[in-house]
Parts: sequence; C-alpha cells; structure tokens
Amino acid sequence: MMNLKDKNMIGVVGGMGPYAGLDLVRKIFDETNAKSDQEHIPVSLLSVPHTISDRTSYLLDPTLINPGIAISTIVNRLIKQGANIIGMPCNTAHADPIFNEIIKNIPKKIIIIHMINEVANYIKIKYPSFKNIGVLSTTGTSISNVYQNGLNQVGLNEIKISNEIQKTKIDPAIYNKKYGIKAFSNPVTEQAKSNLYSGINYLISQGAEAVVLGCTEIPLAITKQNINKIPIIDSSNILARALILASSPNSLNKK
Repeated sequence: MMNLKDKNMIGVVGGMGPYAGLDLVRKIFDETNAKSDQEHIPVSLLSVPHTISDRTSYLLDPTLINPGIAISTIVNRLIKQGANIIGMPCNTAHADPIFNEIIKNIPKKIIIIHMINEVANYIKIKYPSFKNIGVLSTTGTSISNVYQNGLNQVGLNEIKISNEIQKTKIDPAIYNKKYGIKAFSNPVTEQAKSNLYSGINYLISQGAEAVVLGCTEIPLAITKQNINKIPIIDSSNILARALILASSPNSLNKK
C-alpha cells in the first residue's frame, strides 16, 4: 500500500459554474484507483461564485474587472487549506488575459494544471492521426483563441462553430435564463441539449475528427463518448485525470 503522505491535496476553484465544480470533483473520485476512503486523494473545493465575474463578459470588454483577480484570491485560500495542485473547471478562465492574472498572484511553487494544454496533449497521444478538432465552447473561449493556440502547439487545427450557431444555439444553451445550463444544471433541459447537439453536428459536418466539449458545463448535458463514430472529448474528465497524475501518479485509474 502506498504512503498516503505521498498524496498532494488537489484544490478545485468552483463556482464557474457551481455544478461544473461538483462535476470535476466527482470525476476526480471516479478516476481514482481507490478501494477505501483512505486511499482517495484529498480534495478541497471552494465555490464562491458571487465573487467571480463572468469570464466571457470580461474577454468581450476588457475594461471590466479581470475575473482572474477573484480567482487568484480563491486559489490562495485553497493553498492555505493545504492544496498545492490546482484545477479550474472553466475553459474560458484559461484565456491568457485571465490565466496570466491568476499566475501573477499565486506562489510560483504551486502547480496549476492548464486544462486546454492537457486536452491538446491528450488528443495528440490518443488519436495521433487526427488533424482537425472541433471545439464547442463559450464565445469567450472562442474569441480568445485559447484552444486554437493550444491545439496548434501540438500540430492540430481547431474547427470553430459558426458565429450564427454560436449566437443562436450554443450561448443560449449555456446562458439562457429560461432553459440554459447555468439556470438548469440538474437536470439539464432538453432545449439546451438540442442546441448543443446542433453545434456538434455542425462541427462534424465541417470535418471535425473529434469534438471537444470546451466548456465545463457542457458535459453536464452531453455524456456520450461518441456521436456518429466521432469521439467526444470531455475537457473536465481530462482535467480530473491530470490533477490525479500531478497529485499521486499511482492513484490514477489505468485505461
């Protein structure tokens, strides 16, 4: 049996949205090879969504307060609780203007897992013949080109949703107060699911060899691993596995 002291605490910045934070923690537990309570990795989730402004709103209007400031405050609170491996279940928060603000305000010794880079590396290793990857995300993630840059670093190309579908289908599926995932997370509405499937089908029609669920709330709605034989990549699950690997490599479920 491994020394439990070898397990570094994982800190999860919740609230972006709240159910995405819960979903990440659940996936950390699911992806951990543990046969008892004591064999699980220590995890601290801090969800204070009222302090973190919308990431997309900031990227659309940089005169607003950078949400990275509030996020870094939460990270530092997690560090005080004992966490030294940090995960942020929000793809948009990894856009450079936000991510760099966070890094600037936390200790250099702290490991913060970069979700987008982990997704890109995963695809490159798992599907070495693939070139064109569809990404379903918020407008903020799309316009920041965070996936485009991450995928390009490993020789992959991003296929984006059309502006019309982004505006009329994907953003409402996430933000609409009558049926969006932020308003109805458990369960997700059928309208939100239908909108998201429209986006996935569009990406496949444009030649996507795999589709990344590039918003951590989308996996709450889309749980299939393949659609029309096209792999569906859950960014939250990849983040969960990367956090486990950084905390306690021997605790990761082998797949």
